[in-house]
Amino acid sequence: MDHLNQHLRDIIQNQKLTSLFQPIVSLAKRENFSYEALIRGPSDSPLHNPLNLFSAAERFKQSLALERVCRKTSIEQYSTLKLSQKLFLNISPEVLLDSAFKKGETLAVLKKMGIPASRVVIEITEHQPTDNYEVMRNAIKHYREMGFEIALDDLGAGYSGLRLWTELMPDYVKIDRHFIQDIDKDSVKLNFVRSIQSMAAAATNCQVIAEGVETEAEYHAVEKIGVAFCQGYYFARPAAVPVLNIPEGLFKQNRVSDLTAALSIGEIAQEITPISPQYSNNDVLDIFQKNSQLTLIPLVKDGLVAGLLCKDRFLTQLFSSRYGIDLHGNKAVEKFIDREPFIFDYQRPIEEVSQQLTNSLRNEQAFVITENNKYKGVGTVRDLLQLITSQQIKNAQHANPLTLLPVITPINNIINHNIANEVRFSIGYFDLDNFKPFNDIYGYDKGDQAIKLLAKLLSDSIPDSTGTVGHIGGDDFIVIFNQQNFELLCKRILSSFKQSVVALYTQEHQLAKGMHATDRKGKPCFYPLLSLSIGVVESCATFNCESHMEIADLAADAKHKAKEITGNSYFINRRVPDNKANQETETVNNSGDCK
Repeated sequence: MDHLNQHLRDIIQNQKLTSLFQPIVSLAKRENFSYEALIRGPSDSPLHNPLNLFSAAERFKQSLALERVCRKTSIEQYSTLKLSQKLFLNISPEVLLDSAFKKGETLAVLKKMGIPASRVVIEITEHQPTDNYEVMRNAIKHYREMGFEIALDDLGAGYSGLRLWTELMPDYVKIDRHFIQDIDKDSVKLNFVRSIQSMAAAATNCQVIAEGVETEAEYHAVEKIGVAFCQGYYFARPAAVPVLNIPEGLFKQNRVSDLTAALSIGEIAQEITPISPQYSNNDVLDIFQKNSQLTLIPLVKDGLVAGLLCKDRFLTQLFSSRYGIDLHGNKAVEKFIDREPFIFDYQRPIEEVSQQLTNSLRNEQAFVITENNKYKGVGTVRDLLQLITSQQIKNAQHANPLTLLPVITPINNIINHNIANEVRFSIGYFDLDNFKPFNDIYGYDKGDQAIKLLAKLLSDSIPDSTGTVGHIGGDDFIVIFNQQNFELLCKRILSSFKQSVVALYTQEHQLAKGMHATDRKGKPCFYPLLSLSIGVVESCATFNCESHMEIADLAADAKHKAKEITGNSYFINRRVPDNKANQETETVNNSGDCK
């Protein structure tokens, strides 16, 4: 015990600590917003693990001294790395409440390193019950007066998280990783995070950070809710030299849920001349007065977006007090606005933009559009809605009149969109067997019933999150699978179709399991009950195609192979065009066994 105590004191006295930095990613800007500093002890020490380190400090009453050295180490290493993003520094409530806590110590280190306090976020990490809220409020007020921002860590895991939130009114709140893990599969966690996001946006003017995002599915689930920031292994692990840029591929949408996805938000970009964030409020007021039609002004510095001014909000803030112009007129406009705008790359699908704006619960009327992170233009919610409405009307014009499903043109548009954006997808070609004799004997009305039965079965079995269903004519259907569980879906569809289709026949034909008719040459022939053939082209093959025409050839070939199999069956084609890879195929009959 004495040895461990001495070892801890040596670490503190000689500052034998290393700070790792993990990015906190802005989902709107798709870039690093800040870095959280995470402390590690000496690599060859039993106190290397931060849990062991801080547990020992608490046991030997060295928490205050250890946290002081941790902050100093993190600030110095952050300065050495010359990072420009915000720095999140962890601090426990116990330190804030300690009578020996030296106010201004952190600020002094920052000044020595040439780092403004406005770039630092004090992250309150609660490990023990806290009830002295008045002292904590005073400490937080002191930090804010010095220019720091405040974050609350591990919301949902601490002893009094919601109480602390309402007492301290932080600028950021971090949701504990427990609620992010498998959030895409757990409706309780999803609703919890959605509730936190709603409260943050509507009541406290606070930004939410999702901690522990480790999978693509978790990222997409969090993004849909409208959470502003993510942190976790999916984007980057903590490192002494952290990643500076997040790969664009990590932000790619993993699905296309409807036909509007082929359109990008750049379609509605308005090229409004930006101004510098250093413009004074008087200068901005003068611009609005000279151009009465202007309602938005983007703020841009060195090509990068710094903010967005909405005329109504700007004037309301400026004239909210009797002496508003006298007090704020000569101040820089960037200090007068308090919320970052939504920022979208011009190639973002309008469906994604609409979802994020809707789920954010921020009553925004406009957003900024960028290209390669540089300012490109401004978009408005009104223009976005008009574009979506216009596209929906076009979609209706390209719908099959019998099933109301999209026909070949919009389906090809989605395929081309996926190819251009390197979105992985598989194609399923669905076709009825023995349909012509069934249609000849039972008539066109019953034939239409069979087609609508299949259309309903496909629509019910394949939700928007899984794929897009198209009716390309007659008894032919196409499905764009956006997920890799298509094989299970095909098996379920085949089983359901086999059970449902029997009801279309007379009792006589049901008992005979088919009917007698003449073939195309007029010869008598026995035709079994309607069955379903599915030809699938897997994503490893579609990913190497350059157009919807190549994919159509592969899908048609897969369908023909499936129709050569008796009964309800499917055929998987993994053949890559132009001999880019070894050919591999798989056929499955109605029993689900591979042949």
